[in-house]
Amino acid sequence: MNEIFWGIMLLVNFFLVILAYKLFGIRGLFIWIPIATIVANIQVVQTIKLFGLTATLGNIVYATSFLVTDILSELYGKKEANKAVWMGFFSVIAMTVLMNLALFFKPLEGDDFSLLTYKSLDTIFSLMPRIVLASLLAYLISQHHDVWAYHLWKNKFPGIKKIWLRNNLSTMISQLLDSLIFTFVAFYGTFELKILGEIFITTYVLKWIVALADTPFIYWAIKIKPLVNNDK
Repeated sequence: MNEIFWGIMLLVNFFLVILAYKLFGIRGLFIWIPIATIVANIQVVQTIKLFGLTATLGNIVYATSFLVTDILSELYGKKEANKAVWMGFFSVIAMTVLMNLALFFKPLEGDDFSLLTYKSLDTIFSLMPRIVLASLLAYLISQHHDVWAYHLWKNKFPGIKKIWLRNNLSTMISQLLDSLIFTFVAFYGTFELKILGEIFITTYVLKWIVALADTPFIYWAIKIKPLVNNDK
């Protein structure tokens, strides 16, 4: 069942990116970056079995940030793509600070529901500092590499027909860097090395699949750009 829901989540994320672009133009793409980075950092604390291997959630929504920066690179240039990267960086820091400050508040005494919600928030967000450190390191290195590599390959392989090539070349290497850095910084010492290796391999393979699957959507974004009237 996890595999079915994973496929559904894949399509939902891609369609939401295109919908955000269709409704809000370039602002919609900028909006999606904080959504993707924040949601991914929350989902990643959940470990699941997927295709027989140990994996974490958050891979799909995080991978869509690479799709967005590639769309920005293709349609609006390197400067706008890098702006989106820094927006994601800021959003994760802000979320971590605000949610950890919230944990200093004591829940309402005698209210079982309030106590339950506090414990749930504490379980998720008390893990955030290490997760976020791993995420920020992986995010900055991989995303800046992705923007740089996309424009490198764009210069070598110009033209709309070669978008699939530069999209996949830039994204797949960037996601390899991301998966390696994040997995070992976030989970080293928490899981056995065998499980850690499974998480790394599964994380990268899943992101690699997402990178392949997102190619039609970057062409879709290019096709609807003339219909988008919210770029200014």
